[in-house]
Amino acid sequence: MEKALFAGGCFWCMVEPFEEQDGIISVTSGYTGGHIENPTYEQVKSQTTGHTEAVEIVFDPKKMTFEELLEIYWNQTDPTDAMGQFMDRGDSFRPVIFYYNEQQKTAAEQSKRALESSGKYTESIVTKIEEADTFYKAEEEHQQFYKKNPRRYQQEKRERAEWEETNAAEARL
Repeated sequence: MEKALFAGGCFWCMVEPFEEQDGIISVTSGYTGGHIENPTYEQVKSQTTGHTEAVEIVFDPKKMTFEELLEIYWNQTDPTDAMGQFMDRGDSFRPVIFYYNEQQKTAAEQSKRALESSGKYTESIVTKIEEADTFYKAEEEHQQFYKKNPRRYQQEKRERAEWEETNAAEARL
């Protein structure tokens, strides 16, 4: 088994797209990259800990490759927005691909270059690629949020889609 660690806005919306894939053993919501040990949701939300909300994915590389995980990741985030994702604003929501080894780092860099040259975005791709740091599991109420709170999760997804549509329309003006 291998691990992947991705940040792309609120971790509530990052779990389902990965968890539903064959070869995924687990997806855990949590925090990484900050200067406080064992932070709480309230601390991270305050934007004072340096932590980013992230998902840790344990996967079977024989069934799901890291490169395939990267493809899923790019489709869940706005890689042109360094200060958050959709309506989630601030450092704790910044887009980051964390790597655990040189192979993951190389794959992430190649994937980012491919996205940059694809022409899909007119703005620069600002998603960071950083070495993985200590990952702290979030409180239990944040795990598998989409299953525990389906109404709230659907509302979050709708708001994310509406925000994206509104900002895409404004960008075209």
